[in-house]
Amino acid sequence: MSSIGSVLGALAAPVAHVAVTYYLWRRLVRDTQLRGRARTIATAIMIVLMTTPPIAIAAMRVGAGWTSTHLAWIAFPWMGWAILAFLLFATRDAIRYGVRGVRRIARRPAVADAHDDARRQFLARVTGGAIATAAVGTSAFGAAVALGAHQVTTVEVPLAKLPPALDGFTIAQLSDLHIGMTIGRGFVEDVVAVTNAIGADLIVLTGDMVDGPVDTVGDRCAPLRDLRAPHGVFAVTGNHEYYSGADAWIAALEQLGLRFLRNQRVAIGRGDATFDLVGVDDWSGRGHAGHGMDLDAALRGRDPARASVILAHQPRQVRDIAARGLDLQLAGHTHGGQVWPWHYVVRLQQDGFLSGLDRVRDTWLFTSRGVGYWGPPVRLGATPEIVKIVLRAGTGDPKVLA
Repeated sequence: MSSIGSVLGALAAPVAHVAVTYYLWRRLVRDTQLRGRARTIATAIMIVLMTTPPIAIAAMRVGAGWTSTHLAWIAFPWMGWAILAFLLFATRDAIRYGVRGVRRIARRPAVADAHDDARRQFLARVTGGAIATAAVGTSAFGAAVALGAHQVTTVEVPLAKLPPALDGFTIAQLSDLHIGMTIGRGFVEDVVAVTNAIGADLIVLTGDMVDGPVDTVGDRCAPLRDLRAPHGVFAVTGNHEYYSGADAWIAALEQLGLRFLRNQRVAIGRGDATFDLVGVDDWSGRGHAGHGMDLDAALRGRDPARASVILAHQPRQVRDIAARGLDLQLAGHTHGGQVWPWHYVVRLQQDGFLSGLDRVRDTWLFTSRGVGYWGPPVRLGATPEIVKIVLRAGTGDPKVLA
């Protein structure tokens, strides 16, 4: 049964991609009644664009990094535009069919010329052109956000068990860089520079650092070696590490100075004043030998009277974490929804968590919107962020400063 589910899951994305492209072809080519050479050229362009994403992904997997990157800058902007155009056309169609339904219920006849072919062609071309243009403008704006300046979000979190000597201890959180086909060395250098400028005591990376095999993408990660913090740079796996070869990536990133916490904990602090930093594998690691979230192993022998910060990629992991009485979870994974209205789908999939600060039992949860993106280089309603966590000793109110 699980193998059938895996096959269906693997087929879902390509089937959806083909269906969306066909839907757009119907609206932009068939409904506008393009004829002759114009119809042939438009159809050919859409077929080529439809096939470019899987070719780019396949090229990345076989190590053709240069080819993959250049194809990706065609494929993924197209995907971003297609998603937005699909939503706009679907909204228009829903309104149109809704009006028709109301007319039928009210038994009101359609306007006399509603089926006039010339009028229908004119309306299809005008609305189609307007929607295509709007999608271009919206996706361009989203690209400017995704590729623009890296915002620093400051969050003050009170921890009742934190020693007073550690009041003001700062943690810089990076999540979801997705270094790969369209996120390269220059992007990573900028992220590292902004992160180091925070001057944090500790830097943590909460998963999904990479997209692609080490042999193809490894050199793009090199600037991570320049991350600097007095108490070190720690990381945990995300689901995309497992898609890209987790063991190889853990070894490669540790050579750059990152220390992975694999269901482990370490003491962080100044002198006798310390707290526990815990890190667990992402849930998706369960299908990989030697991987998977194991809180029992991470917390074995821990003094529950000590303050604790846990790195766990997916915010929904907080249900298990809160049951163990840990103080603060730092997560990512959601991208804050990345492109509205997928926010609602992501929130549903993550048990109601999307971004920002939440509380489950006595555990604080901060979910970063992440600094990179996955797929289309577009962000709408989900500005990328680097997070500065300021730990406060006591039981006051938290503060989030965008």
